[in-house]
Amino acid sequence: MNGHTSGPDAAGVAVAVELWLIDARAPESAPGTAVGLLDDGERERAERFVHAPDRLLYQVAHVTLRQVMGAHLGVEPAALAFERESCPCCGALHGRPRVAAASVPAGRALPHFNLSHGGDLVMLGLAAVPIGVDVELTASAGTVGEVRGMLHPAEQQELAAERTLTEGEAFSRIWTRKEAYLKGLGTGLGRDLAEDYLGTTGAAPGPSGWTVLDIPAGPRHAAAFAVEAPTARYTLRHSVPA
Repeated sequence: MNGHTSGPDAAGVAVAVELWLIDARAPESAPGTAVGLLDDGERERAERFVHAPDRLLYQVAHVTLRQVMGAHLGVEPAALAFERESCPCCGALHGRPRVAAASVPAGRALPHFNLSHGGDLVMLGLAAVPIGVDVELTASAGTVGEVRGMLHPAEQQELAAERTLTEGEAFSRIWTRKEAYLKGLGTGLGRDLAEDYLGTTGAAPGPSGWTVLDIPAGPRHAAAFAVEAPTARYTLRHSVPA
């Protein structure tokens, strides 16, 4: 499906965002022999998951990343290598993920990307500028109770006043917007959750210079992306390149 354009200049300089939202439970998503595309580190991380559904979700996520990025760059998926940028908070190499330039032919333009998996879903986003994505199961009452006091004061007020969505749905809308934005910045949860206002209303008020949009993810999940651009147009797919 094609997503809408956000921002005041929808006819002008909207950044193109490509999104994939994959149901890991679907038979066509089963990685099968495609797990052979994963590198040693990815296979080791997958094996650390105690529960089979968690292992499957991780495998589907990273196979999806390799298949999509390989098709985008014209490179064999198994040949790709990934690395991390420096964290803006501490300088350590756990910032935004990126394709290692040495693993692709010289001169190829490398897109920014971000990957998330939660519940039964995998979400991947590609853009020409920094991007963050997040997908989560709708939050439980316990999670809301633990985290709500850490949110921006205005978000806490909106959450308390919400009457249309359930508390878990409203919280999950805030959380996926916020985590997508923080992943796009490269800080992740190293940045104070109260520092940025993302809101609970239907239209996400992206921080200055950013577009933040909710993505339809069904009744049990919430999803959002954030991209460093004043306007953005997204395309959403539910399958990966053959």
